[in-house]
Amino acid sequence: MGKKFAGKRALVTGAGRGIGKAIVIELVKEGAYVIALSRTKANLEKLKEEVPEIEIVSVDVKNWKETEDEVKKLGPIDLLVNNAGVISLQAVGSITEEEVDNCFAVNVKAVINISQIVAKGMIERKTGGAIVNISSQAAIIGLPNHATYCASKGAVDQVTKVLALELGSHKIRVNSVNPTVVLTDMGATAIKSYGEGKEVEDALKAKIPLGKFCEVNDVVKATLFLLSDEDAGMITGAQLPLDGGYIIQ
Repeated sequence: MGKKFAGKRALVTGAGRGIGKAIVIELVKEGAYVIALSRTKANLEKLKEEVPEIEIVSVDVKNWKETEDEVKKLGPIDLLVNNAGVISLQAVGSITEEEVDNCFAVNVKAVINISQIVAKGMIERKTGGAIVNISSQAAIIGLPNHATYCASKGAVDQVTKVLALELGSHKIRVNSVNPTVVLTDMGATAIKSYGEGKEVEDALKAKIPLGKFCEVNDVVKATLFLLSDEDAGMITGAQLPLDGGYIIQ
């Protein structure tokens, strides 16, 4: 059986660790030429030691112009995963302008900036393509202390829908993946916002019908599914919850 993404060029943001790193590794296994983009150069260099065939780009996606310049240099992209993200945990009454600006710069503006550059190239080449935005269940439901984060991920899902609407005629599919707490450093930070200890984790899991948090590999598999024209060729503008049933309650 051939590799699913042989001959495809993929760009993954937030690729230095966690979900992004895992997506890079799996895309390479499936035959893609992968460009890993992250702010932290040390993380990228470590990843390249593990996967020498990738290309690495260090840029802070908060900086619109620098990111635009770097992405435009990358050449044709067939698959884009907008994974770079930050979490914001501030209660109403203590939310700061700096926190809002930082969260939206990374979680929303960077998705718009990078997606439109990549999509323009797809349109010019008339090749079509696929974009997956890593969103969150926080786009769909409200969570305590997550006002800014929920707003940013809600914006990501709306951007996803509009991109899908505008780009569909060019055979470009755009979807989002919406996990519950994922067992990464960011996920651990989210859990700690509710308190410390096993009792807190158990209480959070009890709200999930499947009784467990999301694994990194769950997000990887869903992302590659949506990137694949073979598997998801008729899916665009969708939110794919990976929440164990949390949002149905």
